[in-house]
Amino acid sequence: MEHTNEDTAPDAPLIGEREGAEPHNPSLHLRSFGNTFVWALTISACVSGLLFGYDTGVISGTLVSIDTDLSSRKLTNIDKGLITSCTSFFALVASPVAGVMADNMGRKNVIVVADGLFTLGALWQAFTSSVWGMILGRSIVGLAIGGASMIVPLYISELAPGHLRGRLVTVSLLFITGGQVIAYLVGWAFSSTRGGWRWMVGLGSIPAIAQLVMLTFMPETPRFLARVRKDADARTVLSKVYRGMVPDTTEIVDGIMLAIRKGLLEEEEAHLQLKSSDSRSALMPPALHSLLFHPPHTRALIITCTLQGLQQLCGFNSLMYFSATIFQRLHFSSPTLISLTVAGANFLLTLAAFGLIDRIGRRRILLITIPVMVVSLLLCAVAFSYIRSAPADHFDVPTSSAELPSASRLPALGILFALLLYVSTYAIGLGPVPWQQSEMFPLSVRSLGSSLATATNWGSNTIVGLTFLPMMDLLTPTWTFVSYAVMCSVGWVAIYHIYPETMGLGLEEVGELLKHGWGVKESMEKLRILKSQRVE
Repeated sequence: MEHTNEDTAPDAPLIGEREGAEPHNPSLHLRSFGNTFVWALTISACVSGLLFGYDTGVISGTLVSIDTDLSSRKLTNIDKGLITSCTSFFALVASPVAGVMADNMGRKNVIVVADGLFTLGALWQAFTSSVWGMILGRSIVGLAIGGASMIVPLYISELAPGHLRGRLVTVSLLFITGGQVIAYLVGWAFSSTRGGWRWMVGLGSIPAIAQLVMLTFMPETPRFLARVRKDADARTVLSKVYRGMVPDTTEIVDGIMLAIRKGLLEEEEAHLQLKSSDSRSALMPPALHSLLFHPPHTRALIITCTLQGLQQLCGFNSLMYFSATIFQRLHFSSPTLISLTVAGANFLLTLAAFGLIDRIGRRRILLITIPVMVVSLLLCAVAFSYIRSAPADHFDVPTSSAELPSASRLPALGILFALLLYVSTYAIGLGPVPWQQSEMFPLSVRSLGSSLATATNWGSNTIVGLTFLPMMDLLTPTWTFVSYAVMCSVGWVAIYHIYPETMGLGLEEVGELLKHGWGVKESMEKLRILKSQRVE
C-alpha cells in the first residue's frame, strides 16, 4: 500500500513507544515525497552507484573489443575470468575495511576515498598495455566499488525519513542500473573504433571527479554525528531532512535523537553483559564480537548475508560481465547492442521497484519474484539444450561470424527472452531488496554489519565471475543455468523462514523484531496493524 500523509509508521517507532501506545505522533503530517534537501543528498551520494554500475557494466563490451591490444595476444577464458573476478575480489577486501573506516572517519569521507580510487582505476585501465596492467586497474576499481556499494545505502538509510527509506535506497540501484545502461551505450558507440575500449573504461573517471565536487556540500549523517556526540550538528541535519514535512521539526527531531541515544545505551548495556559472560570478547573488536555472539545482531547478520549471497549466486552478474560474450557466441550481429537490451530492462524494472518497495514490502516482493526467476532460468536452460549443434566445442568466443544453423535461431531468441524475463524480475526483487541491509542493524554495529554483508555479496560475486565460463564449458550452458535455478529455489525457502517485513518501520524499531527470534510473524502482524490504520 502506498504511504499517505496519515501514516503512523514512518518515524513513530523512533520515539521508542511500546506497541499499543497512542501518543501524539508528529510524523502523521509527513509529506510523502520528502524535500529538496533529502533528494539532493540522495542523488549526490548515488553518483557512487552510477560509477559502480558503469564499471561493472563496461567490462562486458570491453572484453569483446580488446582483441590483441593487451600483451599482443587475444584474451583467453582465464584472462577474462581474472579481469572480471579481480574486481569483485578486491571489492570483497574493501567492504569490511570500509565499514571500519565509516565508524572511525565518517560515512562521507569513505565516499571521498572511493572517488579517488574510481578515478585512479579508470585512468590506469585506459593507459595500460598488458593483461596484468588491466587486472591491476580493475583491482583498484574493485576497491572503490567495495567501499561505495557498502557506504551509499548506509549513508542514505541514515539520512532518509522512515517512510521514504526503501525508495531512496532503491534510487541508488537506479543509478547502478543506469550506470550499466550508460556503459553499454558507450560500449556500443566505441565498439567499432580501434582502441575504443580505452575510452570505455577511461570515461569512468568523469563522474568520480564530479562527485568529489558535490561532496563539498554534503553533510555527515545525523546518526553518525550523534554517535560521536556532535548532537548539535545532528539536530541541524535532521531539521533540514524534515523541513517542510511537518509544521515544526523540533518535536520529531527530539524524538529521533532520544531514540538514537536510547538505542546506543541499550546496545552498550547488552555488550557489557555479553562481555562479562564470554571470555572471547577480549580477542576481537567489540562490534564484531557483538555481531557474532549477541543473538539479535547475529540474526541480522545471517539475514543480510543470506540475501546478499543469494543476489550473486543466482548468477545475475554473469550476465553483466559476459552478456556480450554470450550473445556473440549465439552469433547475434551486434552482441553489445543486444546486451544493452538486458541492461535497459534492468534499469526500467528497477524503476518499478522504486514504486513498489514501500508499498508491497521487501519480503513479499522477494517471495513473488524469485519463483519467476527460477522459471526463467529453466527456460534458458532448455533453450540452450537446442543449440548444441553450434560450432566450437567450448563456450569460448569464436572469431568466425558464421550464422548459427537456422534450427538454432529460434532457441537463441528464446534465450534472449528468458534472460530478459529473468533480469526483469531480478530488478524488481533480488536486485534492490538486499541493499536495504542497513536497516537490519542497530547503530552500534550498522557499518560493520553492512560491510560484512556487502563482503558476502562480493565474495559470491567473485565466485560467479571465476566459475561462469568454466561452468559453461564443463557443465554445459544447460546445467549451468539449472544450477542457478536451484540456488534461487533454496534462497526462496530461506527467505520464507527468516526474513521479516521491515516496510514502514523506523531504523530503531527494526531491531526490536529480532530480539527474541526471526521476527517474521511479528513483522506481519505489524504490517496488518499498519494497513488497518491506513484504512481508518
